[in-house]
Amino acid sequence: MDKTALVSVEISTGEQVLEILERANIKVSATLWAFLSEYSDWRLIVAARQFDTLPPRDAYRHLHELLAAGGLDVGNPPPIMILPVSDSFIKGLLRHFGKTRSVEGMRLGGQMIGDRFVEDAYVYRVAS
Repeated sequence: MDKTALVSVEISTGEQVLEILERANIKVSATLWAFLSEYSDWRLIVAARQFDTLPPRDAYRHLHELLAAGGLDVGNPPPIMILPVSDSFIKGLLRHFGKTRSVEGMRLGGQMIGDRFVEDAYVYRVAS
């Protein structure tokens, strides 16, 4: 499978999403762009306990409302995947990188994390 490159526009969009969530007092446990083996494109993965308390549809609705209020063009949103903090992928990230001083801009790839194979990733935040 040919993988498209993650470009600076997408990297900036991920930064903007994280900033919007922080301004909304959402305590983000993990945010990263990931090219996972089960998909054929990049996904912006977000994990936050505040989203875990909601049914999935409501969590996505709440996220999109926050992004719209924060000024992100939700007419063409990035492909976002909300994962629960209890997901084995997020738990694996937290176990390996949760105590790392700074992961911003770190690249991951070619490895299993939890139950997912990560072909490539660009990390913004991994924090317990």
